[in-house]
Amino acid sequence: GSNRVVRDEFGYLPLSDLRKSIIALAEKDNTILRELFMYRFDKGEGLSGHTLGNLILMALTNIKGSEVEAVRYASELFNVRGKIIPVTTEDTKLVAKYSDGTLLKGEHLIDEPEDFNKSIKIDKLFLSPSVKPTQEAVEALKDPEYIIIGPGDLYTSILANIVVENIAETIRDSNAKIIMITNLMSKTGQTHNMNAKEFIYELVKYIGREPDIVIQNSGKILPVIMRNYQRKGEHELVDNFSNEEYTIIREDVIGDRFIVKDSGDTLKRSLVRHDPEKLGRVLNSIFTSKK
Repeated sequence: GSNRVVRDEFGYLPLSDLRKSIIALAEKDNTILRELFMYRFDKGEGLSGHTLGNLILMALTNIKGSEVEAVRYASELFNVRGKIIPVTTEDTKLVAKYSDGTLLKGEHLIDEPEDFNKSIKIDKLFLSPSVKPTQEAVEALKDPEYIIIGPGDLYTSILANIVVENIAETIRDSNAKIIMITNLMSKTGQTHNMNAKEFIYELVKYIGREPDIVIQNSGKILPVIMRNYQRKGEHELVDNFSNEEYTIIREDVIGDRFIVKDSGDTLKRSLVRHDPEKLGRVLNSIFTSKK
């Protein structure tokens, strides 16, 4: 994918999550600008598979001298509400150690393992080399009212940030209430054979602190989408919470539309996702009720 090429050829940090964060927090009236930023080339040697947004962020990094400055200027361009802070600016590789002793190094290999044996699981996730966080990330996590964790690929999106030095400790020691959002479906190589409670347990294992609130989907996934997942050996993360010390909020947070990949996108993508407006309403009810 675009991220992999950016890392291998240019030595930049992964840009796709930053790009998606910028779009998610951008003013809604910038429609054409948003579409341009998300546009993925589907042909052209050297361009196919890349998003224009990643290329713009690469150019801004060159012009301004750092990924942090690139994100700041892109945020101004899109009138972003809030602040997007990279957890680290140091170069590193994500490493997964599996229960059979296998080591996979690199986000892409962990994210899309070939001929994966579902009888094994990830025992340990770490970075090689270990890297320090940005001071901005540490400060942002010290004293907010809430820290929201998830949804997203458990190891390659969520925990990849938490295994950066001092991030788990900062979250653990924060006075913030922690909200964790479970994923909808499993993903081979990461959450295969997991249920919702095990998903939360894995987050707690790395952070060292239980959540205050868990948001668990209660909506029904369309049969046509479920069959598509089942053909690939995936399953729903079953709600098996009972008598937990933390609060469970069960709401329908499933998106209503079937996700279609952009042409030129070579990566596996989720077919069903959380609906941002539904999830936003649930979060807003938590914030306003001060749960």
